[in-house]
Amino acid sequence: MKNIVITGTSRGIGIEMVRLFAEAGHQVLALSRNSKPCEDLQMPNVHSLSFDIAEEDSMQEVKDFVASQWKSVDMLINNAGYLVSKPFAELTVADFQKSYEVNVFGVAELTRTLIPFMNKESHVVNVSSMGGIQGSLKFPGLAAYSSSKGALITLTELLAEEYKEIGPSFNVLALGAVQTEMLEEAFPGYQAPLTALQMAGYIKNFALTGHQFYNGKILQVSSSTP
Repeated sequence: MKNIVITGTSRGIGIEMVRLFAEAGHQVLALSRNSKPCEDLQMPNVHSLSFDIAEEDSMQEVKDFVASQWKSVDMLINNAGYLVSKPFAELTVADFQKSYEVNVFGVAELTRTLIPFMNKESHVVNVSSMGGIQGSLKFPGLAAYSSSKGALITLTELLAEEYKEIGPSFNVLALGAVQTEMLEEAFPGYQAPLTALQMAGYIKNFALTGHQFYNGKILQVSSSTP
């Protein structure tokens, strides 16, 4: 049984991961601003907190929970993401700030908060996007989102190097098209080849075993573009 922290758990891939890990018998701390969907699962090994990745008080609440209830964290899956889709000429500083606040700064702070509870066998999985891969096909309107996901990829590589002697391991999954609400927001009407449940199953298996084979790696998980 593992202690697993997952962000962005109110919908899509996030809530499917919560369900899959819990059904497998693991303890899950589900973090999202809207905690109700995970509470409604009514699974005894799912602990749901209303969590704002940009708020210091939320970080402290997570730290207090882990310190008092678990003592250790085996896996952190940074799945939460923020997407704004609009022409570059219409993007504001606030749009860029919010994108980086959720997709980069918040990930860094939550990771920093939980590292003291991790060890050499722990695994941090950051969920990025094919849009953040250098040289990949890019799409108009996603300047803030894709650039922040690119920053997350580089952050993952840096943390893997910094913690390679003592752990945890750090890897990043650059996802392609998955049928989620976020995909619909970016590409209305597009039908992705993968469901949220299918991708959740892949991430679950990778989180449990990937650190045995990889550290500091970028894995492109995409069968189509977008």
